[in-house]
Amino acid sequence: MAAPGEEEDVMARYRSPLVSRYASAEMAYNFSERKKFGTWRRLWLYLAQAEKSLGLPITDEQIREMEANLDNIDFKMAAEEEKKLRHDVMAHVHTFAHCCPKAAAIIHLGATSCYVGDNTDLIVLRDGFNLLLPKLARVIGRLADFAEKYADMPALGFTHYQPAQLTTVGKRCCLWIQDLCMDLQNLERARDDLRFRGVKGTTGTQASFLQLFEGDHSKVEELDRLVTAKAGFKRAYMVTGQTYSRKVDIGVLAVLASLGASIHKICTDIRLLANLKEIEEPFEKDQIGSSAMPYKRNPMRSERCCSLARHLMTLVMDPLQTAAVQWFERTLDDSANRRVCLAEAFLTADIILSTLQNVSEGLVVYPKVIERRIRQELPFMATENIIMAMVKAGGNRQDCHEKIRVLSQQAAAVVKQEGGDNDFIARVRADPYFSPIHKQLESLLDPSSFTGRAPQQVAKFLKEEVRPALIPYQSKMGGKIELAL
Repeated sequence: MAAPGEEEDVMARYRSPLVSRYASAEMAYNFSERKKFGTWRRLWLYLAQAEKSLGLPITDEQIREMEANLDNIDFKMAAEEEKKLRHDVMAHVHTFAHCCPKAAAIIHLGATSCYVGDNTDLIVLRDGFNLLLPKLARVIGRLADFAEKYADMPALGFTHYQPAQLTTVGKRCCLWIQDLCMDLQNLERARDDLRFRGVKGTTGTQASFLQLFEGDHSKVEELDRLVTAKAGFKRAYMVTGQTYSRKVDIGVLAVLASLGASIHKICTDIRLLANLKEIEEPFEKDQIGSSAMPYKRNPMRSERCCSLARHLMTLVMDPLQTAAVQWFERTLDDSANRRVCLAEAFLTADIILSTLQNVSEGLVVYPKVIERRIRQELPFMATENIIMAMVKAGGNRQDCHEKIRVLSQQAAAVVKQEGGDNDFIARVRADPYFSPIHKQLESLLDPSSFTGRAPQQVAKFLKEEVRPALIPYQSKMGGKIELAL
C-alpha cells in the first residue's frame, strides 16, 4: 500500500493483461467506468426528458442542468458515497445530484437500479458488437485477397493430418473464410436481436410509473417507447423481471465463443503450416523467436490467438450458469460474475481479431517447399491415372495394378526406411512394361490436374458470398494494423 500522500505505484498492483497489454483503446473505453457512468447519466436525462414531455412537472432548467453535467463526474466523491452507502447506483445518483442541485429531486424518478445498470449493459454490448464487426470484416477481406492470389497454387491436402488429395493454397484459405463469414452473420444477428430493457420498474411491472402517471397506461407505454428510442434501440423487451432475461447474455457470449473456435482452428492450421515451412505468419526484422535458439521463427501471433481463444470459448459457461440460477424476478449473484465475463469476452474477441488481422496481412508463402512436398506424395496419388493411361494404351488393368503395387511399396520403403526421396516415378520410367506411356508421365503428374475445381470454387465463393457480405463495411476496410506487443 502506498503511504498517505504518495503516488501509487501502478506496477505494484495486478492489472488485467486484456487491457494493459492487448486490447484496443476503443474496446477498453467501451467497458470503462467513464463510459458506464456517463451512460447512466444519459439514461437519467432520457428518462427526465420523456417524463417531462408526457406531462410530469419537470422544468427546462432542470433538463439543461442535467445536460450540462453529463460528463462532469466526480469519481472520488462517487467512490466515497459508494463506500458509505454500499450501493453503486445510489452513490452516483447522489454524485449527479450534487452537481445538479435544481434537478436533484427528479433524477432517477420512478426508476430502479436496473434501469441504469441493465440498460447500460445493453448499450455497451451493442456498441461492443459495432466495434467487433468491422474488425471481423477486415480479417475476412484480407484473407479473401490472399485466397484470390493463391487460388490456383496446388498444395498437398491433409485428412487426419495425413497426406490426401491436392487442394490449393487459396481453397484451404476459403475454409477459414467460410467459418468467419458464419461468425459475421452470427454477430450481426446477435447485435440486431438485442432489445432495450426500457422503463420497467422494480419487478418489471411498471407499477411506479403507473403511479407517477396516475394510472394512465398509455403514457407508461409511451414513456417506455420514448426512452428506448432515445437510447438508439428499435425495440424493448415486452416483459422483464427486475433485470432483462440473462438468457440474452448467453446468446451474446455464445456467438463470441463460436468466433473463438473459428480463430483457434485457423491459427492452429497456420501453426501446423509453419512447422511444415509452407506458410508463416509475419516475422519482424528484429523479432526474437527464442532466447536460446537464434534460428527459431515461432508463430507467436497465432499462438497468442489460440491461447486467448481458449479463454473466450470457456466464458460462455458463466452466463449459462447465471441464467440457470436466477430466482424469480432476480437475485444479485449475477452481478459480480457479469462484471467479469461480459467485458472479458468482448476484450478477448477484440484482441484476437486484431492479432489475426495482423497475421492475415503478412502471411508468407514458400512455393518451393509446397512443390517439394507435392513431389514427395504425388507419385502415389498418380497411380490411378497411370493405370488408366496404360489401359488406354492396350494394357491389362490387373497386371498394371500388380506392377504398380510392387513398385510403390519399394518406393515407400526408400522413403520410410532409408529416409530417401520418393523414387516411384523413376522406377516406372525404368520398367519396360510402362514404355507405352513414358512420354505421358510429365502430363500425368501435373499438380494442377489433381486440384479439381478448387480454383473455380474460390472464384465463385469470393464473388457470390464473401465480397457481398463485406459491402456494409467497405468504408472501414482500409489500413493495416500494427500490434503494440
